[in-house]
Amino acid sequence: MRFGIDLPPQIKIFGAFFVYSFCMGSIFPRLPDIQQAMGVGEGALGLALIGSAVGTLISLTFAGRLVETIGYRRVLLTAIPLLSALYALASWATTPLAFFLLLVPVGLTIGAIEVIINVEADRVEHAIGRRIMSRAHAFWSLGFFAAGLVGSFIAQTGLEVHLHLLMMIPVVIVATLVVLGRFEPAAHRAGTSTEQTPRFARPTLPIMGLVAVCLSAMLMEGAGIDWSAIYMRNLFDAEPFWAGLAVATVAGSQGVARFFADSFVDRFSPVAVARVLLTVLGAGVLLAFLAPSAALAYLGFALIGIGSSALFPLAMSAAAQQTDRPAAINVAALAQFSFTAFLLGPPLLGYIGEHFGIQWVFGVGLPLVLLGLATAHTLAPKPLLREVTP
Repeated sequence: MRFGIDLPPQIKIFGAFFVYSFCMGSIFPRLPDIQQAMGVGEGALGLALIGSAVGTLISLTFAGRLVETIGYRRVLLTAIPLLSALYALASWATTPLAFFLLLVPVGLTIGAIEVIINVEADRVEHAIGRRIMSRAHAFWSLGFFAAGLVGSFIAQTGLEVHLHLLMMIPVVIVATLVVLGRFEPAAHRAGTSTEQTPRFARPTLPIMGLVAVCLSAMLMEGAGIDWSAIYMRNLFDAEPFWAGLAVATVAGSQGVARFFADSFVDRFSPVAVARVLLTVLGAGVLLAFLAPSAALAYLGFALIGIGSSALFPLAMSAAAQQTDRPAAINVAALAQFSFTAFLLGPPLLGYIGEHFGIQWVFGVGLPLVLLGLATAHTLAPKPLLREVTP
């Protein structure tokens, strides 16, 4: 017997992104409480958060073949509720080392889910004949936005973190069964290669140029998720609701921007869109760094969400168009470097925040935005080359 609503395949994918990110985002508005309970600074908390990044990187490297063997449906219906339970378990940690160790299995689970939902989005996109990837990631942002709002309200009530996250487990189980209870994996793309991409894809100079374009977006998006609530508490003595709202602001503005990203790219050039987004991101980073008031800080976080919304997808498209190697290898090389920055960079920024002030978590993004503007020309579509036969 199968539970859930019979939905079109693209709606199931949108739902999967939303439920997964809602589950994942529940802990971030509560990071100030977790830090306070452990009695540590931003540096120690940042090192603890690396546990999730380590697990995710391991899983992204090795999970592909495993989830194919077990089956996408079985893994997805198990992994999303499991992720909620693992976050609840991690919230009981009383030391940074315990928090790190408990976040490693969280990361392993995240990696498996990421593999499934992104591959499924690509296959459904191919099956229905229209692009849905940016919109799917918009639902990821909106799920984070919803988790940020809910977490902010619950934090304001004073409910302990682990009780809050325990309450989320049945919510996530029900949502998973309703939205994905009738989930069936889409068919493989016809004519796609079955060859495995290498475990480590060697970067080339053009790929490193694309990394430079999206590096500021990846780092500042992660910084907004990890540190914005603590930033609001430290600088403006914000109450739990208003501190957690900063996380929701980054994710919500990013989600709205992602809904419209594809149409702007189609109407204008990728280079022009990237330069506008980088300028918006730079303005957001500058506001977060210098904000004299909480209102301007929220505006900065909203601009960071908008500015970071589509730079990575634009870089991925440009990587796939490179002609020096198979597209899969270039895409893998970009993804490995960019995700490493996204996962490991923001937690490590905790040391900067602890020693120089939490606003410097965002201040370090300014030179990276300038680097992105200097290398944005690498996103220009490659001209199609006609093959000449003798």
